[in-house]
Amino acid sequence: MTSKGRFLAAMRNEVPDRVPVTPDISNYIPVKRTGLPFWEVYFEHRVPLWRAYIDAAEYYRLDMWIGSCAGVPVRTEEVEADEVLTFLPERDAMLRRTTRHTPHGDLTEEEICFRGEPPTHTERLIKDLEADWPKMRWLLSREVTVDVEAIAEIRQEAERRDQAFGLVVGYPGFQAWIGTVHGGMEALTYAFMDTAQILDEWAQLGLARGTQIVREYLDTKPDYLGLGGSGTLTLASPELARRYALPAIREWSAMAREAGVPTVLHSCGRSRELVRMLAEETNVSCVNPLEIPPMGDVDLAEVKAAHGSQIALMGNLHTTAVMLHGTPQGVLEAAREAILAARDGGGFILSTGDQCPRETPEENLFALHRAVEEAGVYG
Repeated sequence: MTSKGRFLAAMRNEVPDRVPVTPDISNYIPVKRTGLPFWEVYFEHRVPLWRAYIDAAEYYRLDMWIGSCAGVPVRTEEVEADEVLTFLPERDAMLRRTTRHTPHGDLTEEEICFRGEPPTHTERLIKDLEADWPKMRWLLSREVTVDVEAIAEIRQEAERRDQAFGLVVGYPGFQAWIGTVHGGMEALTYAFMDTAQILDEWAQLGLARGTQIVREYLDTKPDYLGLGGSGTLTLASPELARRYALPAIREWSAMAREAGVPTVLHSCGRSRELVRMLAEETNVSCVNPLEIPPMGDVDLAEVKAAHGSQIALMGNLHTTAVMLHGTPQGVLEAAREAILAARDGGGFILSTGDQCPRETPEENLFALHRAVEEAGVYG
C-alpha cells in the first residue's frame, strides 16, 4: 500500500498492510529543521509551517498527516487591524503586537516568539470578558470563506509525495478560549458562574462559524477532516465539554461521514472519558494522542478492548521519557508494546503523545519507522 492508503485505511478502522507511523512532530522539529529563527516561520511566514512539516515527515519516513500543521486556510471579512513587530535583542526574541479595530472599540494582543520556541501570549485579546464581549462578538460574526488557493497548494505538495491531505478546524470550549481571555482558566471559571450566557453565545458563534468552514472544506474533498481541541478534558470537566464542545464535534463529524470523509480528533492530556463520548455519541473515525499518565489517563490496551471496534486509535508513546530521553532501543520496545496493545482488528496508528520536543534525537524518530517495518503487523 502507499503511505496515503495505509494511513486512511487505519483511520477508517480497517486493516492496512502494516501499522502506519506518524509521531506528533507538528511544530518544534519541522521549524528547527528549517534553520530559521522560529519567528521567521510563525510571524514572517518565510516558510509555511505546513511545508516545513511535509519536508520533515518525508525525511523521517513518516505516514504524515498534514492537517495537523495546515492551519485553518480561511479568509475572514476584512477587519481593520494594526500589527507591529519589534525585535528584542536582549531576549533574542520577536514581539508581535496586534490591535483589531471594531465598532465597539479596540482589542489588542501581544505574543513573544523566541529563536527556538513557538509564540506564546504575553497579552491576551480579551481583558474583561463582559466589557469586551461586544467587540469579540463583532469579530466572530465576520463572514469567513476557505482559501481555495492555499488549500490547492498544500494538497498538490502532499499528493506529490503520496501523503494523505487533510484540513483541521478547532471546536468551541474552554480549550479553545483559554488563549484569548486574560486570566485564562480562572477567568473562564468565574465567567461560567457569573455570565454563562456569554460562554453559551461564544459556543454558538463558534459552532456556526466552524460549520461554514467545514462545509466549504468538505466541498474541496480532502482525504480526511481533523478536529482540534487540545486539552478538552484537561482544561474542563466532561460536563463542560458536553455543553460547549460536543455539539460541534457531533455536527461536523456527521457532515464528514455523510461526505464520505473520515475524521480524526486531537485532544492531548486526559482523554479516557472523551474517547468513550466520541465512540458512543459521535461519528468521529479516529482519536489521538491517547496520552499515558502523568500527562494523560489512557491505557492503550484497555481503550482498545473497550472501544476498538467503534473508533480507530492513534498514539501513544511518551514524548519525554521515551522520545526525548530514551534510546533507539527503548523507542523500539515501547513501539512494539503499543502495537501489541492495539493492533488486533486493525484501526491503529503508531504515534506519540502531544508534541515531540525540539531536541528529540533523530535516531529515536528513525527508530519508529524501523519498529513498524519489523513489528508493525496487525493481529
